[in-house]
Amino acid sequence: MCDQTFLVNVFGSCDNCFKQRALRTVFKKSQQLSYCSICAEIMAADGLHENETLASLKSEAESLKGKLEEERAKLHDVELHQVAERVEALGQFVMKTRRTLKGHGNKVLCMDWCKDKRRIVSSSQDGKVIVWDSFTTNKEHAVTMPCTWVMACAYAPSGCAIACGGLDNKCSVYPLTFDKNENMAAKKKSVAMHTNYLSACSFTNSDMQILTASGDGTCALWDVESGQLLQSFHGHGADVLCLDLAPSETGNTFVSGGCDKKAMVWDMRSGQCVQAFETHESDINSVRYYPSGDAFASGSDDATCRLYDLRADREVAIYSKESIIFGASSVDFSLSGRLLFAGYNDYTINVWDVLKGSRVSILFGHENRVSTLRVSPDGTAFCSGSWDHTLRVWA
Repeated sequence: MCDQTFLVNVFGSCDNCFKQRALRTVFKKSQQLSYCSICAEIMAADGLHENETLASLKSEAESLKGKLEEERAKLHDVELHQVAERVEALGQFVMKTRRTLKGHGNKVLCMDWCKDKRRIVSSSQDGKVIVWDSFTTNKEHAVTMPCTWVMACAYAPSGCAIACGGLDNKCSVYPLTFDKNENMAAKKKSVAMHTNYLSACSFTNSDMQILTASGDGTCALWDVESGQLLQSFHGHGADVLCLDLAPSETGNTFVSGGCDKKAMVWDMRSGQCVQAFETHESDINSVRYYPSGDAFASGSDDATCRLYDLRADREVAIYSKESIIFGASSVDFSLSGRLLFAGYNDYTINVWDVLKGSRVSILFGHENRVSTLRVSPDGTAFCSGSWDHTLRVWA
């Protein structure tokens, strides 16, 4: 979900004709180049055989795509909910708001848990990033950003730093210290620079690298210390709104979703898209890996959440009801993977049985749309953030 549209054209010198024009990224023998549209068309036509045209190749590609879909359909012999019929139904489900965190002066847009299972970082449209103690509800640190709409924030795995960004097009990293009176802004390090707003960020398995997603249609991997771009990921046809890193310690893949209705799985080493799913009917606002790393869920403005199995290479479940007409803004799994928590624009949080596809609970409390939601690292609680300016911890 994106409330504002930002349009950016990248102008510069074409790597082929050297004229100043609008550029697009092309790959030639694995080398990334910036070509103008005319040179890109000429390059595409250069490799054509006799009697071949771009139209005929596109037709052949569509035909092969159809054959792949047919082969995939042959393997689609059983639905997830049919397999789950033998699984015992979930019992009584009770979750309540245990803490309410108040302090932001505008919409809460993003939040993340620290690995210590206690601290939370949140960012808001008011331009502030706050570090909270979720037990006492005390604010431990507060940073005022140079812009409003701080759309992304993340805790470093060590718990010693936070990252954040938004309409400033940057991802900034702030080290955290025990001295609460210290000027954090003085220690700010600008790590990533995109050509449009920063929509999401996540540290990899160390404090040394960070992944970012942007409204410029790309994702990127950066070195925190030097600010160097390590890898860029091109493939989305519109704003990238969300990303999630694979859960394994050696995880070298991540998933992203965006305004082009696509969810794409990327290899961080090669920069290539290894899988793509396009079954949503509107923007994908949130993606989250299943705890085992073999699947991921997505939440979309089409009012559905969906589960994709990476091994089967297909969508295996849709979580929706006719009564749900508002978009899903954020999703996350319970630690076991049996429950899927989804925050919606109708101010509610729906809890879904992942296997059976049924809704097991609706949680009320927020007074405006739920914008962000994350389960704590130990799985004992989850936190939601809302446009009502508050965060709530549920257990």
